Amino acid sequence: MHALRSRVAENRLTDPGRVTEASYRLYLAQGGAWVAETESGLAGFAILDVAAAGVWALFVAPEAEGMGVGRALHARLLDGATGLGLTRLTLATAPGTRAERFYREAGWTRAGMTAAGELRLERDLKEE
Repeated sequence: MHALRSRVAENRLTDPGRVTEASYRLYLAQGGAWVAETESGLAGFAILDVAAAGVWALFVAPEAEGMGVGRALHARLLDGATGLGLTRLTLATAPGTRAERFYREAGWTRAGMTAAGELRLERDLKEE
């Protein structure tokens, strides 16, 4: 997952020390992580921060973009969050990006800006 995360074109890590391979362990232990695979290997992954009721990551391998992997992972993530008893999710992403457009088209609504200048989005899961 970390190798894929390091290859994405958008939402790149400007500080590689901010997210390390060890960063994933906490979220994986919470039970809210899913992967998409093809014959070529890992095509994408989605991870919840269950404790914070937020999306920690949803990334698609560059070579798998446009194949529906992101939409499938997003749907699985929403189902998983609901199954874990969450009723609302939040996430943060850079404004004006493909990620913002993806989430907005998927029903997420603007909830302000973070202190770091990222767009904060939220999604009500009660209707899922």
